[in-house]
This record gives sequence, C-alpha cells and structure tokens, in this order.
Amino acid sequence: MNICVIGTGYVGLVTGVVFADLGNDVICVDKIAAKVDGLNKGIMPIYEPGLEEMVARNVADGRLTFTTDVEASVSKAEIVFIAVGTPPKEDGSTNLSYVEDAAKLIARSLNSYKVIVNKSTVPVGTGNFVREVIETNKRRAIDFDVVSNPEFLREGSAISDTLYPDRIVIGAPNRIVAMRLLELYAPLERPMIITDVASAEMIKYASNAFLATKISFANAIANICEEAGADVAQVVKGMGLDGRIGQAFLNAGIGYGGSCFPKDTRSLLHTAQSYGYEFPLLDATIATNDEQPKRFIRKIHKVLGDDLSGKTIGVLGLAFKPNTDDMREAKSIDIINDLLSSGAQVRAYDPIAIENTREILPEITYCGNAYEVAAGAHALIVVTEWNEFKLLNLERVRGIMAAPVVFDGRNIYDPERMAQMGFSYYGVGRGQSATKDTASAEAASYANAAPAAGA
Repeated sequence: MNICVIGTGYVGLVTGVVFADLGNDVICVDKIAAKVDGLNKGIMPIYEPGLEEMVARNVADGRLTFTTDVEASVSKAEIVFIAVGTPPKEDGSTNLSYVEDAAKLIARSLNSYKVIVNKSTVPVGTGNFVREVIETNKRRAIDFDVVSNPEFLREGSAISDTLYPDRIVIGAPNRIVAMRLLELYAPLERPMIITDVASAEMIKYASNAFLATKISFANAIANICEEAGADVAQVVKGMGLDGRIGQAFLNAGIGYGGSCFPKDTRSLLHTAQSYGYEFPLLDATIATNDEQPKRFIRKIHKVLGDDLSGKTIGVLGLAFKPNTDDMREAKSIDIINDLLSSGAQVRAYDPIAIENTREILPEITYCGNAYEVAAGAHALIVVTEWNEFKLLNLERVRGIMAAPVVFDGRNIYDPERMAQMGFSYYGVGRGQSATKDTASAEAASYANAAPAAGA
C-alpha cells in the first residue's frame, strides 16, 4: 500500500519505518525541514534501539522517504496517518492544534478517497473533530473516512511493540473501512479488535490510566512498607503471582514520567470532568505520583541534612526510563534541582540522555561512566534503572566514594547485600524504618567524611 505518515516523532517515525519494513511504500512528512534533512542523511531525531538500522535499510531499498511536502505525499497515499504531538495544556486538557493543522493540510491535498487514521493519542471525540476540519477545508467534493488506531508502543522497545503488539485496535465508522486497516496489519498476525471510533479513543486513555494507577498503587504500598518495616519488593512479588493482578507495572520507585502517562492521565481526568464525572481514583493516582519524588527528596535530606554545601552527590540515570534519551517528566530534573538549591555539587551519568540533559541542566558535571560519578561522592542516587547500573562492581564503588551512602530510587539493589558490603542503603519501601535512626546516624557520619581519592 501507499502510506503517508504526518509527523516524525516516536510514534510517526516508528510507525512509518515498520510499515515500510513490511513492504509498503511509505512517505514520512514533517514541517521541520532540519529534522527531515537529518533523516535523509541518516540522523535520527530520537534514540530508539534498532531504529537507525531499520531506517537505513528501508531508505536504501526505496520503500521509505522523508519530505516536508504534505500535498504531494497525501496525494500519493491510500492511507494517511496523523502522528503529530498532542501536548497538554495548563489545565490538563489536550492541545489538538497540531492535529487540526494536519487535518487542514490533508483536506487541501485530497485528490481521491483516503482513509485518515488518527495515530496520535487524542481524547474521545477527536475523530469527529478531524472529520469536521477536513469537511470544512477540503477543496474538492471527495469522500474520506476517519479511523482511530491508537498506538501502544513503549519508548525503548517501540519497534518490538509495533511489530508484536498485544492487540491492534481499529475504531472505524463501518466494517468496510475497518477492512482496509485489517489488510494493512494482516502481516503482523496479531489479535485485532474492531470498535467504533470513540471506543478506540477511550481504549488508549483507559489503558494508560490503568497502568499509571498500578504504579501509584505500588508506590502507596511502598510508603506503608517503609513505615511498617516490610519490603515492598516481596509484597508486590506476592501480589503479582495472582493471575488477576500480574507482575507488570508494580515496581515501586519515584514515580512514572515520560511523554505518555503524565499527559494521558491528566487528559483523561479533564475529559471525565468535562462530562460531569470527577474521577477521584485517577485524581489520587496523579497526586500520588506527584508526591513520590518529593517524598524521596525528603528522605535524602533526612539522611544528609538540609544544607548540602561542600557535598558532592552523584546521580546515576537521567532519562525518565532506560533505553531512551527522553527527558520529558524525568524525575532526575526535580531531584537535581533540589540538590543544587541545597548547595550540593552534582555529578551525573546516563548512557544516552546526557546531551538532552545538558540543555535543561547545564550547571552540573557530566561524567563518562558510573565510576567517575562515584569517585569522591558523599552519596549516590539511582534515578534510572539502566542495566549497567545493576551490574556495577559495588566493591569498587564503595572504595572510591567519600561516603558509601546509596539512595536507590528504583530498588535495583538488594538491601541485605548492600548492608553486608558496608553501604548505608535507602530504597523505596524497603522497610528502613526498623533501623532508620541508626542508619541515619551512620549515614550522616559518612556524609561528613573527607572525599576519597579518585577512581
């Protein structure tokens, strides 16, 4: 099939390259000329494992092209995907201006029947909105249909998630239109569900809100465990073995971030309220997530004190999650800003996200690896659970730190092993309250120690 994808962010670029890899002719369009020029030179605007190689292969084979020419691209296509950004407004509602702009461009480019597919994450009712915009702005009396086909990809595993989705959701006005999308997705041989457009739009938001709720619930349980002397890792393992609950998205930590969960939960809450439902459960999910990094920061200060002048604090991980360079809603930003305002010297390392972070936090020191971060540090803070941090030589880390104090915001280390190795260790919900007075005194003593020699 001939396909046009408008937007070359995470969703648009991955969608386009995967469809090209399945044998379709795909044109990806973006209004940012510099981004298109970079893509034509093989420079990716995002980091995603395997993406660069897949783009290069399909460009070389002539199935994938990049351009700023919307009219020519839409004119050639049978199916047009809208995959533009839908950022949040200050009130939590979704900004549909980019979707509207794309719909107007499509309207002016219609030269034959097209299936217009909303791939962007949009609130319920957007399908009708897109149809109205196209009807109002089209230049010719040409028919079209609008379909909702939400994405469920995760940053860091986007290609795999697109090739092997748990389900493919197609919200169409009738079964004939749905069959066009079924034909496109048939090579994937994955479960497909056909719904009306509004239901498909709701499926995306309901899914993300439910997963966010699981995370906040696990974090709330962790907070109780911390006070009661229980270990949340054991608690959620016991919970997750129940087939009705499952293990996924029960890892306690410092909260969810990124481009989806924060935005989508607030948007769904706003949508609910616009229909007269307050949605207290989702409101609590968001409030719990907002509080979680603040609670973690208070823990750091309880151990190290409020004034961190003269202290060097190391931060391991900057991106909101592993295998991405995305800094949107990254908890590292809140934590580092607090450390800086408290007078600390901050050193940080992330395998991928350093360049993106420099634009946000230019005043901290960026290191080439985790050991550079640890050398002479009065404390280490784990913010992102990259695999390489799980495999560090902890004896070496302890030996080069000024004080062996670790705040583990993702619970990647075992508390007993850390204690045996001589660390003062603070995870999330790991039952610290039973020994917190002694541990805090030890950590404070370590924190006042002189810096160790270099790595």
